[in-house]
Amino acid sequence: MSATEIIQIPILPLGVVNAHLIRRPQGCILVDAGIPGSEHRIGRVLARHGLSFADIKLIVVTHAHTDHAGSAARLRALSGAPILAHEADADFYSRKRPMTFCPTGLVGRLFLRTPAPHQPYEGFVPDLMMRNGDEISLLEFGVDGIVRHSAGHTSGSVSVELASHEVLVGDLIASGILIGGIAFTGRAIRPPFEDDAERVSQELVGLVHRGATRFYLGHGGPLGIAEVARHAGSLPKTLRHRRAAAKCDHA
Repeated sequence: MSATEIIQIPILPLGVVNAHLIRRPQGCILVDAGIPGSEHRIGRVLARHGLSFADIKLIVVTHAHTDHAGSAARLRALSGAPILAHEADADFYSRKRPMTFCPTGLVGRLFLRTPAPHQPYEGFVPDLMMRNGDEISLLEFGVDGIVRHSAGHTSGSVSVELASHEVLVGDLIASGILIGGIAFTGRAIRPPFEDDAERVSQELVGLVHRGATRFYLGHGGPLGIAEVARHAGSLPKTLRHRRAAAKCDHA
C-alpha cells in the first residue's frame, strides 16, 4: 500500500457521527475521537484493517464538542499517541469552562434540550497545542499533509489538508443528517451548531481555492468540491436572513 487511505469510522450508525483514520505505511493518524466510550468501536475498525491502537501515531481533535473529543484521553492512554488540537478550545478540552453552542436553526435548538450535546468526557490537555496562524506538518507522523486552524464551527476548530487534495474538516460542513424525516445524504448543510458562519464560509472557500477535491465530514459525507462550493457561497445569503436568530447557549 503506497497511496493514502482514509478509513471512515462510524461512531454512530448511518454516518451520523464519524471519526476517520488516515492510513499510510509510515503511520496512521486518527482524526477525532468520537463520543465517550468510542474506543471500543475504533478498536474494532482497527482490527478489521489489521491494525491496533499502537499503530496510531497521532490523534487530531478537530474541536471540543463531545462527539469529537469524548474518547480522546482514553485513546491517548491506549495508543501512546499525542493529541494535537488548537488552544482556542483548550479550556473546553480541560473542562475548565462549559461548552457553548450556537444553534443554526430549529434542529440545533431542539438538540440542545437533549442530553447528547452535554455528555461529559474525561478532560485532557493536548500534547501539541496549535496557535493562531500555525500550520503543523504531518510528515513526521508519516503522512504528507498539514493541520490548519479553521475557526468558525468553534473558535479552535482545525482541519487536515492532505497532499492528495483530500481534506478532513470536522464540522465546518455536514451532510446526511435527518431533518424533518428527509435524509440529505449528498447535500451539504449547516451542522446543528456553528459559532461564526461567515468564518466558516471563508474557510470553505479557502479550501476550494487551495485545490481540495474531496471533503470528509464528522457528520455524513464525504462530499465533492462542487457541492461544498455551492454551500459556501450560500452561507452569506443565509446569514442576511437569519443573523438576528443566532443565540449561543452554555452547556
